[in-house]
Amino acid sequence: MWISKRPELFISDPTLVVQTNPPQEGEDLIPKNLIQFDPPKHGLQRKLISKGFTPRALRRFHADIERIAKGVVDDLFDEGDEGEADFVERIAAPLPIAVIGWLLGVPEPDWPKLFHWTNRILGATDDEYADEGKTAVETVLAAQTELFTYFSDLVAKRKADPKDDLVTLFAFAEVEGKKLSDLEILVWCMLIVAAGNETTRNATSGGMLALIEHQDQMRRLQADPELLPSAVEEILRWTSPIIHFARTATEDVEIRGRQIKKGETLALFYPSANRDEDVFEAPFEFRIDRNPNRHLAFGIGEHFCAGAHVARLELEYAYRFLLPRIEEIELAGPPDRLNSNLVGGYKRLPIRYKLRASA
Repeated sequence: MWISKRPELFISDPTLVVQTNPPQEGEDLIPKNLIQFDPPKHGLQRKLISKGFTPRALRRFHADIERIAKGVVDDLFDEGDEGEADFVERIAAPLPIAVIGWLLGVPEPDWPKLFHWTNRILGATDDEYADEGKTAVETVLAAQTELFTYFSDLVAKRKADPKDDLVTLFAFAEVEGKKLSDLEILVWCMLIVAAGNETTRNATSGGMLALIEHQDQMRRLQADPELLPSAVEEILRWTSPIIHFARTATEDVEIRGRQIKKGETLALFYPSANRDEDVFEAPFEFRIDRNPNRHLAFGIGEHFCAGAHVARLELEYAYRFLLPRIEEIELAGPPDRLNSNLVGGYKRLPIRYKLRASA
């Protein structure tokens, strides 16, 4: 928290993640976005979405997000009272993709494209998502090109015919009286697509795994739905969908007796922070009623996740419709984790379930 609240002393540029491989050709062609900006640019750019992403501003979207979440859950359970499924494919992935696609103004038939681009942009270090014969950087650049091409066309349509969506917002946005460049608009779209669905997807699937592994907590939540908001916070703490971000020191500094020299890189490991014995009672226990719960799953300081409220809504609505209908649920196979040092998530979570007869 101390580091995150001093963006002038610990900057996000030049690197946002700890590099485990030598620099690859083409990395300089991946444009930087809001998460990598430092003051004062970060504050100026963040203002574009800060007002639109407050809980009050998003209140008008609650019913639509609730409708999307209910539809995703209904689609799975319409197939019968019991069965097996990949929870990631059927619940955790479709929900945030649908919400982000809807907020951006992307037509529903194109929502699967958002899923495909996200996997390749944030999962390029995993062989399953890397393009065949291409490096991680080449995979990201290829997905970026496809995404930019698609959104260039959508931005042009919104400039000619504005709608109530984020693409329209970016198309007409100004920073200090100057309109965003075409590239800046596209980078914003890419950030919303990637960051807006990957973390929520992994918190949803990781949360389901936690409830399966802690059946007493799941039964308690089913019996007392009023615990759902605190359960969502515990799921966020427990899963910590972003593994780490890096910061670079701009001057020599001492942290807890450790000397950090100017130019050295620090890694902020959020799963570790969210299990800090100095902050949390019994940090390695999953407790849906944990209070207080000062987790850092969304970060802290000026880089606090702008979409945190949307993510919380998606998680709350998904479990609100899902849990009352579950009689039994268990793993149908081992969870398949993403190979990444940035995103802590699951590619597959096979489940076996039986629904309540009265559902």
